[in-house]
Amino acid sequence: MAMISCLIVDDESHAIKNLLYCVEKTPLLHVVKATTNPLEALEIVRTQDIDLIFLDIQMPDITGLDFIKAIKHKSRVILTTAYSEFALDGFDLDVIDYLLKPIALPRFLQAMEKVKDIVSKKAEILPAARDSIVDDFFFVKTEVKGKMLKIDFAAIDFIENLKNYVAIHYSGKKILALQSMKEIDSRLPQTRFMRVHRSFIIPLENITGIEGNMIRLKNVAKEILIGETYKTAFLERMKGTII
Repeated sequence: MAMISCLIVDDESHAIKNLLYCVEKTPLLHVVKATTNPLEALEIVRTQDIDLIFLDIQMPDITGLDFIKAIKHKSRVILTTAYSEFALDGFDLDVIDYLLKPIALPRFLQAMEKVKDIVSKKAEILPAARDSIVDDFFFVKTEVKGKMLKIDFAAIDFIENLKNYVAIHYSGKKILALQSMKEIDSRLPQTRFMRVHRSFIIPLENITGIEGNMIRLKNVAKEILIGETYKTAFLERMKGTII
């Protein structure tokens, strides 16, 4: 099972320490950031792919429930609070679980079983759906209204995240698409492509070498960095190709 990137958002530092202790007991989780600032957390969710958020409800500037509404289901959420009366509101917003502070490790691990179940079901459905697509191309809208460009999967050199745009490098050329990396990744066959960094998706068949945290690709001058969040899954994927 791939690593799950997570974000901890709580305005109390001792509550963050409590969660970090629990997360350390769960190898499946990778903490991208633990912050007491919910506005900083919103920016992280906007610019990065975060799978899971441990979110306090009562915080200054913005409540946890308003935070959930603001991210529009981009990440799954586990609510953390000292007040049980908010539970119903949280579940109305489709949170995975509701943890009462102080969070005991057995209760935390129970919540993680729910997370694993969701991830495993998604893994069962998603590859089948993606790899059953017979198309070996997609169309990208260009800057000219009404004009689209066909991109063959076989021509893709790599795909790069550029804040508000995604740059598709293909056949030595580049086109910008107003899409998220997650949207582009969902259109590519999982058997042929892999996200190795929050800023890079690569065609696995084009790998010519791996050195430390860097990947060399055919027809690409620069080396591609392997992100810490994606490293375990990438090495696991490569395991079967090493002799």
